[in-house]
Amino acid sequence: MSRINDVGGMEGFPPIFVEPDEPPFHSDWEAHVFALNSALIRQGIYNLDEFRDAVESIPPGEFLAASYYERWFMAISALLVRKGVATAEEISGEVHEG
Repeated sequence: MSRINDVGGMEGFPPIFVEPDEPPFHSDWEAHVFALNSALIRQGIYNLDEFRDAVESIPPGEFLAASYYERWFMAISALLVRKGVATAEEISGEVHEG
């Protein structure tokens, strides 16, 4: 069974445009997401296979609407909740003291 990320050979997707001399990150937040993922994997919070599965498990509409590093952040957030490291409320910033 293929997932939304497996689009090789599918009709309706435009060609990939590669920017000449493209930087590895277009914004600082992308570099932060990359570093966060690397640190969490090194700390053993989750492994690369779990991360890949989390990215590939993003619902198709959300996957297609998100940028590359937005998908990474969504996957990291889901894994932190799944592993009990953080709650969904903490990640969304909706934590209320009281």
